[in-house]
Amino acid sequence: QVQLVESGGGLVQAGGSLRLSCAASGRTISILGMGWFRQAPGKEREFVAAVRWSPSFTYYADSVKGRFTISRDNAKNTVYLQMNSLKPEDTAVYYCAASDRTRWYTNPKSILPYTYWGQGTQVTVSS
Repeated sequence: QVQLVESGGGLVQAGGSLRLSCAASGRTISILGMGWFRQAPGKEREFVAAVRWSPSFTYYADSVKGRFTISRDNAKNTVYLQMNSLKPEDTAVYYCAASDRTRWYTNPKSILPYTYWGQGTQVTVSS
């Protein structure tokens, strides 16, 4: 089992920045990749960014490419999401997720391969 705890959400004005953190604990040696998803009210959960554990490789949704950066600290078992140039449409609950399934390698942007989820952290961007 893997436990995920997110932190770093909050309220920010449009154009501002926030950094989310996701700390993994438990059987972290089994993690193949981790990702961030978000869900706005009345909408489906959508992919934001993901990172392959080893070797490192990153994936981004088109809507955040160039503004968001995902990174990981293997020693701390922590993944970060640096969010810059935030827009009101980025407002959502952001969820951290981890996968120990090899099918993650073929579709890291899908919800399906992710095995573990955090509780979510609210990000609100005011206009």
